[in-house]
Order: sequence, then structure tokens, then C-alpha cells
Amino acid sequence: MAAARSLSEILPKEMTELRVRPLFILLLDVQPAINVGKTPGVDRRVGVISGGRFEGERLRGTLLPGGSDWQSVRHGDGAWMINVRIVLKTDDDQIIGMPYTGIRHGPKEVLDRIARGEVVKATDYYLRIAASFETASEKYGWLNNIISIGVGHRLPEGPIYQMFEVL
Repeated sequence: MAAARSLSEILPKEMTELRVRPLFILLLDVQPAINVGKTPGVDRRVGVISGGRFEGERLRGTLLPGGSDWQSVRHGDGAWMINVRIVLKTDDDQIIGMPYTGIRHGPKEVLDRIARGEVVKATDYYLRIAASFETASEKYGWLNNIISIGVGHRLPEGPIYQMFEVL
């Protein structure tokens, strides 16, 4: 019986790197969170997104009010799981839905400072998201067929993300 090859031997070379290109920078205006409280398993908070803006080479515009961020803070390690739904309106009046999920974690003292609205360095903790898009726009229909990842930072006024298209 022939020895099985390792998976790394049969993996195509083009699958060994993740390639991305900048999509846009996204800044959310978030109202103070509604604290639902310690539910079974998580501490639940809901952040209402009142607006914001996004800017990139291929699209730019504003966020429509009414989005939300259903946050769950895990009891075991204090990590913040985020589950967001926002609506983008491009500067040429096209509407794009953008749901995303992500995680924010780091040292407790850093997360506590963020929760109090204090300024911390983006490198002192981890904030990453994965997004998809939904639009009826012909011009921006290509967004329906991509996945985007974002590197984030929590500013006192709201989160800012550098979004990348995964190629």
C-alpha cells in the first residue's frame, strides 16, 4: 500500500497565500450601547448605528441610520463577538446592505479602557471582521460576489475599519 501524501504536497500552489486589495475605509457613528445584561452564556449589548461614512477608490458614501451591532461579551475570556447589519448609500445614490461578524479581544485592562471610551492604540488588541454585501445595483453588483475582511480599531466615537476585498 502506497504511503499517503501530506495535504501540503497536494495543495495547489495558488492556494498557499491569501491575496487582498483595499476596498474602503469605514467609520461608524454608534450611540451608547443598550445593555441587555448577563444572559445565559454572554453579556449582551446592542449598539445602534446612527450613521457614518466610507471612502475607497471604487466606492464612497454614507451609512444610513438604523443599523445595529448585537454584541456578546463572552463570560470565559471577555472577548467581544460582534454581529452587525448596516446599509451603505453610495455618493451616486446606490444602496448596499453590509452584514458582518467579528471579534474584539485583548488584555482585560485594554478592553476595559475601550469600554470606558478611552483612547488606546490599535496594536494593543485584536479587532477583525468578515463582511459580505447585498445590492440590486448593476454598477456595484460585483460586491454581491466577494468576501471582505476588515482590520478595525475602536475610536471613542465609533469603530473604524480598513476593509479589504479577498481576491
